[in-house]
Amino acid sequence: MQKILLIEKNQEEIEFLKVILEEEYEVTAVCTAKEGLVCAETGEYSLIFLDSSLPEMEDFVLLKELQERIMPWHTPVLLLIDEGDAGREEKGLALGAADYIVRPIYPLVMKGRTRAYVSLHQYRMYEKEQSAMIDPLTGAASKQKYDLSLASKWQEAVRLEVPVSICVFDIDKFRAYNERYGYPEGDKVLIAAAGAISSCLKRCTDLFARYEGDRFAAVVLGGTREAVFEHQKTICHAVERLHIPHWDSASRWVTVSIGGVTVVPKPGDSCNAYFAIAEDMVADAKKSGRNQVVWRN
Repeated sequence: MQKILLIEKNQEEIEFLKVILEEEYEVTAVCTAKEGLVCAETGEYSLIFLDSSLPEMEDFVLLKELQERIMPWHTPVLLLIDEGDAGREEKGLALGAADYIVRPIYPLVMKGRTRAYVSLHQYRMYEKEQSAMIDPLTGAASKQKYDLSLASKWQEAVRLEVPVSICVFDIDKFRAYNERYGYPEGDKVLIAAAGAISSCLKRCTDLFARYEGDRFAAVVLGGTREAVFEHQKTICHAVERLHIPHWDSASRWVTVSIGGVTVVPKPGDSCNAYFAIAEDMVADAKKSGRNQVVWRN
């Protein structure tokens, strides 16, 4: 059940509005601005109704402070305005209120506005959640998405008793590339490399993500150690075949080092521990000359 916050000084009005709303929503009602701000900053609410006649609403000070506290959650604020209170609707909307309702309040109007703005808030939060799962530069999955997917696929591998492979990719001498060619060109390298790697990881059981900086990661469910290892070598070749010039590379092109581990996990095994092993393997690949795959079974 979605939660609604009602900041209203009149107790009779609170009871009236709760009768209208409590069939569909969980309603928290407070009588003072201070209580309202404390509740609002928890981020629990899908909609806030604000009494425009509160003393703290002089010059809409309360509305401004409320907007600052709820900004991360995009919570809509609807003003409750007394009939004939000219000018407050326009000023409230200009200062960020989503809408207003003029007293006396009609139940059908209240219910209709509430449903509309609660739905809008749910949609905005869904969009925010989805955007957090995508790296904005490369279009690959984000670190957050990778961590969630790794845990999910790990548990599936435990249940099915099948292998799971954790892969880590580092662009070789990427810092030197940025220093020589500049960060905008470095971003182009990240985009191109991500495209080349992801094109080799197309199965529905594969998940490829930008982990941080020039580090990428993948999790591959199923497949033997030998098969995954050979496939990772094709990824090395795919990045090199982009033929992006790099002055400090042995092959003269941008390349990638890959490390990983394949395991049939057992209950109680830690996916984070094996991710650390994959990171050790990519470090070994770099120490061994870069542009290669180092794997641990």
